[in-house]
Amino acid sequence: MPENSRPEKIWALILAAGRGRRLAAATGGLPKQFLRWRGFPLYWHAARVMSRSAVVDGIVFVFPPERCAAEEEMLRALQAKEDLGLPWRAAAGGALRQDSVRLGLAVLPREARHVLVHDAARPFLSPALTRRVCESLRQGAAAAIPGLPVTDTIKQVKNGLVTATLPRAQLTAVQTPQGFDLSLLRQAHRHALEAGLTVTDDAALMEAQGHGVHIVPGEAANVKITNPEDLALLAGGQAMPRPCSGMGYDVHRYGSGRPLKLGGVPIPDAPEVVAHSDGDVLLHALMDALLGCAGLGDIGRHFPDNQARFEGISSAILLDQVLEMLRDAGVTLCHVDLTIVAQKPRLSPFHEEIRKNVARLLGLDKKHVNFKATTEEGLGFTGRAEGIKAYAVVSALTGAGPSFSFSAPSPYL
Repeated sequence: MPENSRPEKIWALILAAGRGRRLAAATGGLPKQFLRWRGFPLYWHAARVMSRSAVVDGIVFVFPPERCAAEEEMLRALQAKEDLGLPWRAAAGGALRQDSVRLGLAVLPREARHVLVHDAARPFLSPALTRRVCESLRQGAAAAIPGLPVTDTIKQVKNGLVTATLPRAQLTAVQTPQGFDLSLLRQAHRHALEAGLTVTDDAALMEAQGHGVHIVPGEAANVKITNPEDLALLAGGQAMPRPCSGMGYDVHRYGSGRPLKLGGVPIPDAPEVVAHSDGDVLLHALMDALLGCAGLGDIGRHFPDNQARFEGISSAILLDQVLEMLRDAGVTLCHVDLTIVAQKPRLSPFHEEIRKNVARLLGLDKKHVNFKATTEEGLGFTGRAEGIKAYAVVSALTGAGPSFSFSAPSPYL
């Protein structure tokens, strides 16, 4: 869905206020959401994914009250290093998970209409999962949650004895992010507070109010770090990485069609481009280069321009699908070099904005994204201002394993 067709604001709550008692002995007392993985605290990885989903409009981080001020400073340092491209706020949580949610809801902006509630200890969610939940909300669901079919037989037990065998076909293991109509969720939390109702997730509060809760397909990889053995998911393998590279090229002619957008950044007062999607020539070249790293063909193969479902679609959404393909192929992105060739418009005023936004979409530090623009001195179709073209070169690694540590992140990063 094109970004400019999303009138209703969706904000996310990332819950990082838990005490992590089950993991305390294994982490030296550091709550799991503050574990450092790939150089960043776990809660930041969830925020990164939200920012790359192209459907989330802002994020509220909920921290333990005694750490809220310090973590807000940490967020500023993280944001300076890696701009999410989204507004964010911090809130102090409460004693119970549902208290933290209620307090986080209280700081959402007035324009928010829907909210996603996500556990910071689930760093492996994907942008695609985020979009599935949001799409269900936009289709009118009061609540939408990801779920997976239960594969084990589940027994109901009391005093060490089985009292019932539950029908497996009717059971679903649910995950976060869970999405809700914001006004209805606030009402459900007020009711729970007045009635003294305690639950383990927000969907249960909506169920208690009689609202239907829709299930969308979850992801097996969207695991929550809960027990000491789960830490192995962060340690991962340490296979010897191998370098790989990809090159991409794309061109669009000028003409009545789509407003010019480069690297996800609208370029005002520029010629329009003829295109089936949103016509972002820079992201199209970048996607081809990324696919080249994994030997996966080109964007015409994966997103053909004769399919109506890609009409006007945001290239940021397509880019995220390409990044998912790279993750599945075991490719870790390292550096991108991007070049625009056009006689017009003049792009120097947008240089840094394009660079920052591409870095955000890729989840890279800005220093690993290079952007430049040039002309062809009046030669060729670009010199005659008949169109625009882009080149992209990508460097990556295959087989590189993740890493984590128990130390608290430095405020100076």
